[in-house]
Amino acid sequence: MVKAKYQDVLDLGQKLNIKDGDVSEENGTLKIKGIAQTQYEKNILWDKIKEIGGESPSDIEADIKVEDTSVYHRHTVKSGESLSKIAKHYYGDPMKYKAIFDANTSILKNPDIIHPDQELVIPNL
Repeated sequence: MVKAKYQDVLDLGQKLNIKDGDVSEENGTLKIKGIAQTQYEKNILWDKIKEIGGESPSDIEADIKVEDTSVYHRHTVKSGESLSKIAKHYYGDPMKYKAIFDANTSILKNPDIIHPDQELVIPNL
């Protein structure tokens, strides 16, 4: 029953390729665990859990670890994107594009020029 309630969380975990995933149900509580690649992916899972179960859901226990804690995320540039659009997506603030640029000076020489398929580090702030 509770597993069906959180099916969208389980589907998202599959989409994000959460490693070592385990799901069980005990006494009406769904227990999930696994390893997200980055903190950003962990946050997406928690946002989905809260969307379904509320701010402090009592019918789910999630133990999500992060594999790569050195970055917030790694982003592959898509056509039409800019550093400010990417910063708004990850941080909610387009002006934080400078942090992304500074973390990627090994491949970026100008914050106004990025190319599709470049993999950018999205740093922890």
